[in-house]
Amino acid sequence: MLPARPSALAGVVALLLALLQGACAVQPARPMPAPPVLAADWPTRRAQLQSREDFELRGRVAAAAGEQGFSAGVHWKQDATRGVIRLDGPLGVGGLVIETTGESLQLATSRGDKLDDAAARRELERQLGFELPLAALRYWVRGVPQPGIAALEGVAASEPQLDTLEQSGWQVRYGEYGSGDLAGWPRRLVVEREGARLKLLIERWDAR
Repeated sequence: MLPARPSALAGVVALLLALLQGACAVQPARPMPAPPVLAADWPTRRAQLQSREDFELRGRVAAAAGEQGFSAGVHWKQDATRGVIRLDGPLGVGGLVIETTGESLQLATSRGDKLDDAAARRELERQLGFELPLAALRYWVRGVPQPGIAALEGVAASEPQLDTLEQSGWQVRYGEYGSGDLAGWPRRLVVEREGARLKLLIERWDAR
């Protein structure tokens, strides 16, 4: 049998390299599906947003209270009353996982520590410097007040969405909303009370 010509060998080698590169390539993460289009009037939109209890968001969060503070990546997945919030890298450690189910609260750290309910609330408040209003926050991130509790709404003049919100002693300011398929869904908000501040930048939204 005659030896393969150099040009043929080069072609075989190039094909093998291409196959190997394709096999080793990392597939990019699929984007989250866009949330549903919202109603054009505020009362209907408010009810629509309050009823959509299943959502998932990713972004960045920064918290500050006095001289204490941190920033971290955040991944929040909410399924009705069960929420799982992952904070990556706060306070110089590997991260925190906050899980809520109704009135129940669990906290887990990258060191393997796990705390429940009152102990979890105390530890979370110690690390943040203030008590995190989780029950209300899952509505505030959607741009609406928590149902059943008195609230002062500052609705934008140009769009059926909130500029400001006051509820349960907290003030919420909405700095930016999405556009296109994400119109009406908050992207930036600041939550404040008595020197405590929480800033949230939402980079990806999925609301089912």
